[in-house]
Amino acid sequence: MAGRAQPSGPAGSGGGAPGLLPLLLLLLSAAAIIPRGHGQNLVTEDVTVVEGDVATISCRVKNSDDSVIQLLNPNRQTIYFRDFRPLKDSRFQLVNFSNSELRVSLTNVSVSDEGRYFCQLYTDPPQEIYTTITVLVPPRNLVIDIEKETAVEGEEIELNCTAMASRPATTIRWFKGNKELTGKSEVERWSDMYTVTSQLLLKVGREDDGVPVICLVDHPAVKDLQTQRYLEVMYKPQVRVSQNYPLQGLTREGEPLELTCTAFGKPQPTDMRWLRVDDEMPQHVVVSGSNLLISNLNKTDNGTYRCEASNAVGKSHADYMLFVYDTTATTEPAVHGFTQLPNSAEELDYGDLSGTSVPPTASAEALPTEQLNNASLAFRPSDSRAGEDGAIRSVDHAVVGGVVAVVVFAMLCLLIILGRYFARHKGTYFTHEAKGADDAADADTAIINAEGGQNNSEEKKEYFI
Repeated sequence: MAGRAQPSGPAGSGGGAPGLLPLLLLLLSAAAIIPRGHGQNLVTEDVTVVEGDVATISCRVKNSDDSVIQLLNPNRQTIYFRDFRPLKDSRFQLVNFSNSELRVSLTNVSVSDEGRYFCQLYTDPPQEIYTTITVLVPPRNLVIDIEKETAVEGEEIELNCTAMASRPATTIRWFKGNKELTGKSEVERWSDMYTVTSQLLLKVGREDDGVPVICLVDHPAVKDLQTQRYLEVMYKPQVRVSQNYPLQGLTREGEPLELTCTAFGKPQPTDMRWLRVDDEMPQHVVVSGSNLLISNLNKTDNGTYRCEASNAVGKSHADYMLFVYDTTATTEPAVHGFTQLPNSAEELDYGDLSGTSVPPTASAEALPTEQLNNASLAFRPSDSRAGEDGAIRSVDHAVVGGVVAVVVFAMLCLLIILGRYFARHKGTYFTHEAKGADDAADADTAIINAEGGQNNSEEKKEYFI
């Protein structure tokens, strides 16, 4: 057959072995004599697959009449012609072949495999439909970079989370413990890959020490991909004063008093001392480390005693207000003579304000004035004269009641006297002005006949008894 043009094989058949060409020509000739049917339709679906997984491509025929089906790659090279694979890529494997379906699997999918794959049906006219393979690439690395390994309370630190080489671009979410935070993301494209970096600015407090900050990735190729860093926050001491003796009741004159100061901070406080606010420390007071002891209380010991503790971050204190009661005092105050005002307003966030102790934490951040005032009132000691004040208030009420009763009684007496006075002087009074006028015919004559007339009017007098 030298010098005769050879008919071309299926599209892309040059990718197969040369020895297969006669077989392909034979198959094409056989296909050419097959009757062409009407109403046949090709059906396929797009495929999304994660890099390294298996993609399955299916070419299906509705109302098949045994027409030839073949599958071509994006370069239009024949992958399968019926159940025969001309292409030498062994990653393509036949899953199913019949008159109505050609199903092929592609293992170990890579980004280079992405594109359109064509299903062809040898009818008259020929039919063709394509399916698109989309390859997803999960992030290669997920890393959190933190500006400072150790932060001080109140500082704002910067954290960056980077998800490298993903396809498509990832979405990064931030969490502090169980609380979601908002970061700012930037996307960079390298070839067909995307690198996303998210920045988070976080102001830390002592409550954040040891709390994990989590960077979580949302990506269709991977689930629950996250990384985390634990915060390390340094803060000033939290100071607390507790009364060891007396445990309950009043601090009476002649009895002992023992106080203990405890402090916790990061780093741990290295310096702790006792002092008396606005006065000298009494000479008989014994200070031993964190303990303060007064063996024999007296009135001169009244005042505020302060425990101060400091570390590399700062200084804090707690106060104890002492009031020495008389030995005969029996009234139990609502709150014993123990007052520990918080070192700052933020201490109110770290415990209960009731009882004889303060919260185990301290801080210098401010709270609303109203809350601080309420806290101060909660820690205010009862006055030793609580019972006396109650008695005085009772006496005052009695005196006021007596005065009111006297005033009311006096007013009633006055009303009675005035009533009797007016009752006695009520009636008709006669004067001499109209004497001799009874016989007058008219008023003018009566006036003229009146005793003395008008000339004697100055002599007429009226008496009222």
